[in-house]
Amino acid sequence: TLFLPPGPGPFPGIIDIFGFGGGLLEYRASLLAGHGFATLALAYYNFEDLAKEIDSIHLEYFEEALCYMLQHSKVKGPGIGLLGFSLGADICLSMASYLKNISATVSINGSGFSGNRPIRYKQTCIPPLNHDFRRLKVAFSGLLDIVDIRNDVIGRHENPSMIPIEKAQGPILFIVGQDDHNWRSELYAQIASERLQAHGKDKPQILSYPGTGHNIEPPYFPLCPASVHKLLNKPIMWGGEPRA
Repeated sequence: TLFLPPGPGPFPGIIDIFGFGGGLLEYRASLLAGHGFATLALAYYNFEDLAKEIDSIHLEYFEEALCYMLQHSKVKGPGIGLLGFSLGADICLSMASYLKNISATVSINGSGFSGNRPIRYKQTCIPPLNHDFRRLKVAFSGLLDIVDIRNDVIGRHENPSMIPIEKAQGPILFIVGQDDHNWRSELYAQIASERLQAHGKDKPQILSYPGTGHNIEPPYFPLCPASVHKLLNKPIMWGGEPRA
């Protein structure tokens, strides 16, 4: 769904991508259009004629959306901004790494890795980190805590499952919650910063919020502290305090 601000335009363009839950979420894109951005809310599975499940992420699909935005008469080029949350953030980081005409990328609690599914573009494939369910913990409430299940400690910024963000053209902003229980977003942002600097790039901007969990929503939205995770089909904790 494309949301356009009032007026003749053209407007700066954004592609807005959400996480592993799939479907089409429009509220953030509509709010951004109210602030002068032509914003495309982009579903990539579990919606209408798209696949119900996701076995791998093919960047050609997202490239098509990028081309659509670049040729739209109401969208001001020459580049498009990307805004992603969780898995959507990792898709945005992959797009910025492999596709042209991306002017800036915002990652909200992304990981910078190919997590549970391989990321593919043409002949390139980033293998998934995968996970070990033996590291699951059960909180006092009975909710599952999955923060430690990923195989992410080996190799740091040289891990083969890491997205090659040093190839990105525009700046990258990392927004992270220090109490994220989906994965260690703050650590991942630091590893991403290490990788960029190891390749001679500038240190990226990282906004790190204490007491804040995985779900960072627009202002005044209710906090979702726990819900059923599609990977496990069980209720897990996302972390975070309401005020934070």
